[in-house]
Amino acid sequence: MEGLAGLIPLILVFVIFYFLLIRPQQKKAKQHKEMVAAIQRGDKILSAGGVRGKVIRVINDNDIEVEISNGVNVVMVKSTISEVAKEQASS
Repeated sequence: MEGLAGLIPLILVFVIFYFLLIRPQQKKAKQHKEMVAAIQRGDKILSAGGVRGKVIRVINDNDIEVEISNGVNVVMVKSTISEVAKEQASS
């Protein structure tokens, strides 16, 4: 019984860490993965390095071509995108 009583605080600490650290981090990673998978032509993006641009084309599951200035296109890895703003349809 004393051995079991000694394990209860450790189990409690693990449960607290799971709900306060691990679970929210997994949820955020899942949201980022879904956001990156939904990137399409015309979206305005912000990379983790601070580069803003407009998606010109989706090359494959990992890469996109982004226009960062008039006539300046670069290929970026999708996973480095930190924000996506969908292009608004003009009326």
